Amino acid sequence: MRETIDVLVPTCNRPAALAVTLAALAFQTWPALRIVIADQSDGDGAYAHAEVQAVLRYLRASGRQVETWRNLPRRGMAQQRAFLLEQAQSHYCLFVDDDVLLEPDLVARLHAVIEAEGCGFVGSALHGLSFIGQERPSQEAIEFWDGPVTPETVRPGTSAWARHHLHSAANLFHVQTRLGLGPENTRLYKVAWVGGCVLFDTACLRAAGGYDFWQALPAQHCGEDVLAQQRVMARYGGCAILPSGAYHMELPTTVTARAIDAPYVLPAE
Repeated sequence: MRETIDVLVPTCNRPAALAVTLAALAFQTWPALRIVIADQSDGDGAYAHAEVQAVLRYLRASGRQVETWRNLPRRGMAQQRAFLLEQAQSHYCLFVDDDVLLEPDLVARLHAVIEAEGCGFVGSALHGLSFIGQERPSQEAIEFWDGPVTPETVRPGTSAWARHHLHSAANLFHVQTRLGLGPENTRLYKVAWVGGCVLFDTACLRAAGGYDFWQALPAQHCGEDVLAQQRVMARYGGCAILPSGAYHMELPTTVTARAIDAPYVLPAE
């Protein structure tokens, strides 16, 4: 019997996109999912929208566990993620943003890698398919893990920090296409961080402090996911997979005030 994986979904004012993301979760080949959604939308919230209700009904009817929370007032994304982490009960928790498409076998592939490596997290970076054909060779450098995933310390301004360029636009998609990689020959590579779709060992994330630093930040901030991953990576290691299997809807960000960037204003430890 497969173990349950908690899927933690923060959402705000994106009911249609949330419905698409939840539908992608509904058709994952990994059946044992407990989906926890924290909604910070205006008005009646995302759960009042028919498209969200329809997918929630399907998820529950098909045997998925679903919890729907309202987390208000808004106190920033770090607090939103901290709230979701408080709800986690399983060995592994998958943070998925509310604007992500997932290939059906993605949860199973992420689980296989984190089990094999015993690291703190494994992520799937998001492809921006509107940028297909816009080649950026200077941003397509990739460092594969040729041995076990081990702890790394990554700081802003270091050479490892520049790895994040690989996850811009369709850079990663161009790399995996050229390499001809498929799900049957998944490869692991080194990251600065991964946005949008990350499977954590829940105990490792909590031991590294989770998102408890939210109280040290103003409500308007960004980079909370980056800082949490870097703290986990320094202790337990982290990586991403290729092929990714995750796609960005490329919607306008709901985090518009970005002057306070967590990894630049808070210590990495």
